[in-house]
Amino acid sequence: MAGHSKWANIQHRKSRVDAQRGKIFTKLVREITVAAREGGADTDGNPRLRAAVNAAKSQSMPNDNIKRAIDKGVGAGEGSNYDEMVYEGYGPSGVAFMVAALTDNKNRTTPEIRHIFSKLGGNLAETGAVSWQFNKKGYITIDKDGKDEDQLTEILIDAGGDDFDDLGDQWGIITEPDSLHAVAAKLEEMGINNESAKLTMIPTTEMSVSGNDLKSVIKLVENFEDNDDVQDVWNNADFDESELE
Repeated sequence: MAGHSKWANIQHRKSRVDAQRGKIFTKLVREITVAAREGGADTDGNPRLRAAVNAAKSQSMPNDNIKRAIDKGVGAGEGSNYDEMVYEGYGPSGVAFMVAALTDNKNRTTPEIRHIFSKLGGNLAETGAVSWQFNKKGYITIDKDGKDEDQLTEILIDAGGDDFDDLGDQWGIITEPDSLHAVAAKLEEMGINNESAKLTMIPTTEMSVSGNDLKSVIKLVENFEDNDDVQDVWNNADFDESELE
């Protein structure tokens, strides 16, 4: 799971930069809209929506934007309908990729995803081609607030988390998928606010990459994340972090 921890840390830092540019708002609005459409407008009764709203607030999204996104989801406002898509494929050195998207036009998004794969030495694969190399997990980020690993371990025992990542100024807490929102709620009861709570894909096997192949993998991730339809990107690359410098 070493590679997952490294990518989680990179994406955590990148999300802060994206938030400064306002780029992340588009993706958050789509997630709020779909969450409201699937589970209703009540955040207390819709864990996915609650997590999406919390993520939006953590990025200082105005309340009016959040309300409009919820209204679109429940049909009270004008807006596009989004389909949830998960694309699977391979990058350089056989690195496995899973790309989650919310799109209002599959005929636009699918060719774009295929093009991103192909221009950077990868290829789009059939559904199921790489998903067997990943486990679905819940992932919650919390501020460290001076908590060391021993304190966090005690918190996980009380809240029901399974493992954690060190993200620098935050901890990333890993849970079983069905326990994600229960653990997030328990943390809130303990006075620990979460910046995000969502499902993620953690690789069961990892591919070691370096040099030019690592550069291509990173470019592939960046190109996917720059696509407005893409919500999440997961891969099973492992690498020496010193190469990033």
